[in-house]
Amino acid sequence: MSDQLVRAISRDGAVKAVAVSTRGLTERARQIHKTLPVATAALGRTLAAASMMGNALKGDGASVTLQIKGGGPLGTLLAVSDNEGNVRGTVDNPAVDLPLRPDGKLDVGAAVGSEGTLTVIRDLNMKEPYVGSVGLLGGEIAEDLAAYFVESEQIPTACGLGVLVDRDQSVLAAGGYLIQLLPGASEDTISKVEGGILAAGSVTGLLRESDDPEALLYRVLSDFDLEILERSDVEYRCYCSRERMERALLSIGREELRALIDEKGEAELTCRFCDNVQHFNRQDLEAMLASLEKKEEKI
Repeated sequence: MSDQLVRAISRDGAVKAVAVSTRGLTERARQIHKTLPVATAALGRTLAAASMMGNALKGDGASVTLQIKGGGPLGTLLAVSDNEGNVRGTVDNPAVDLPLRPDGKLDVGAAVGSEGTLTVIRDLNMKEPYVGSVGLLGGEIAEDLAAYFVESEQIPTACGLGVLVDRDQSVLAAGGYLIQLLPGASEDTISKVEGGILAAGSVTGLLRESDDPEALLYRVLSDFDLEILERSDVEYRCYCSRERMERALLSIGREELRALIDEKGEAELTCRFCDNVQHFNRQDLEAMLASLEKKEEKI
């Protein structure tokens, strides 16, 4: 089954929820960035979270960016989602390898670090994007994201994220859920949500049973009568192009571009989010330089 995202609301109007299965897009990220398991898990969790948050945005061209700087050996984690939930991402140090935790699980918290921040940037095509930031609790990402919603947006939130890596380092399962209380939710509602999460167990365990995010929501929110609002496919999607890379080269300015032509006679640019490589030969660069000079003459 392709990666999918499902949105739901409880019929009593107390809870809204979203869940996503992201095995395919996480495996794509692993192949692009050549991540070792702990980096695969950290980046995969971040991509799943970004997908769920991005899909909630209204308006074409809107996007959400998650940036995690925890001070750990992985460096900065970055994930960007469009308003449909399609994502792309990077990790500074994909080859980090750490011992497993005593319980046999990947030590994502140590790899990410906890001395830093989670920053959320929502670009809604307005003058300035909305930026919110919170200190990390432990670097495991799910609880950090829940804390962000409580602190920055005053929305009581439960979050579960998981990535299961196979012995050959490929991705067996990946995804997550966000559950949020709506205004007026009672203490009984909170107890039912907490009880359901505890009874359901880990995200990766649920996804191994079924990679259908709707099934995940029904398990976690088993005490609620849910109405499914939306189901959509999501994927690893980069918006890079030769034209964008050409603009990046133009942005270095006339003198730098001339020096590049004189010293190397060519340029090769690789997208930081995907494996797209574009080669610009001397003729390409000279045409770009000519266009810059022509613009400056007009000014």
